[in-house]
Amino acid sequence: MQTFTTAPDRERLSPIAIKAFRKIVEHWKLTNAEAAMLLGVSESTWDRIKRGSWDQPLSQDQLTRASAAIGIHKGLRLLFADDMSVRWPKLVNSGPIFQRRSPVDAMIEGGIPLMLETRRYVDAIRGGL
Repeated sequence: MQTFTTAPDRERLSPIAIKAFRKIVEHWKLTNAEAAMLLGVSESTWDRIKRGSWDQPLSQDQLTRASAAIGIHKGLRLLFADDMSVRWPKLVNSGPIFQRRSPVDAMIEGGIPLMLETRRYVDAIRGGL
């Protein structure tokens, strides 16, 4: 299991995670504030990351957040054959973990635990668990 605890792992994985997370932000049409909160950075740091002028490795928490978003995105792409895979994260959801909020809003409020739970939820719906 990847833990992102060692500095060499974070240095190696951060550029890939950042690239993937930036693409997800585009696909899900997240605002700068939403992207920053999901990744666990300030909006000014997100602006630097978005511009490609961020040259530091992500923290363990930030890599966990990016990994969860990547897993959710992948699961949604496998679950839906149409554009629902990119619309679903911002749609109000009556699923038990979302409490009539969009998954993005719920994950922002719930942080890493809800991001990981959302990933498990998507995997379970598509039959992966």
